[in-house]
Amino acid sequence: MRKIWLIAAALAWTALAFGPARAADVPQIQPDDRVLGKADAPIVIFEFFSLTCPHCAVFDQETLPLVKKNWIDTGKAKLVYRDFPLDQEALFAAVVARCLPPQRYPGFIDAVFASQRDWATSGDYKAALAKLAKIAGMNQHDFDACTGDQKMSDAVMAAEFDAKNRYEIESTPTFFVNGKKVVGDLAYPDFVKYLAGDPNAGTTGVATAAADRRILDRVRQWFGALMSRS
Repeated sequence: MRKIWLIAAALAWTALAFGPARAADVPQIQPDDRVLGKADAPIVIFEFFSLTCPHCAVFDQETLPLVKKNWIDTGKAKLVYRDFPLDQEALFAAVVARCLPPQRYPGFIDAVFASQRDWATSGDYKAALAKLAKIAGMNQHDFDACTGDQKMSDAVMAAEFDAKNRYEIESTPTFFVNGKKVVGDLAYPDFVKYLAGDPNAGTTGVATAAADRRILDRVRQWFGALMSRS
């Protein structure tokens, strides 16, 4: 039953769309946000993501490195991470990430996405995440204390509920780039249009065929790993 639910969820993630945000519904940086980049970077990217989302992993592994090199590391943009867990595994992973020191957060997120097919479909995802957390500097005692903190889980879920209602987040990844809502896993040439302020970016409301192919390839890989563990 769990496998059927996961497959259905993965298929739902393939429905991508672009949509403009209302001015009143644009996120603002909060004191507890995890941010990658310089505080005074003029371009602000908010990413709502789930750590079990294949599309989010594609963006993190393929598009984000170029965004980081060309825009974040150069001080032109900063990335604000926002949790939007789609299942209990993603919620658990989000809580673990939040317990790490802020400076270790981006690297841990990258590691979780890079090994997503392994830990998210394993028989014991908690043990798999404990190993990743250990590499990031979290010992078993701190890991157990972190994941046993119900207040942390409640805070992540409350933020997700708020995102659904205030910003109309319906799928992951969803971005806000300088206030403009961008939905879906975009390849770098498409995503950079929003960073550059291209007035025509997203007017068609359809992801490019290349981006669609990348998403479908990733989902097929994810299905293969899932079915091989049956």
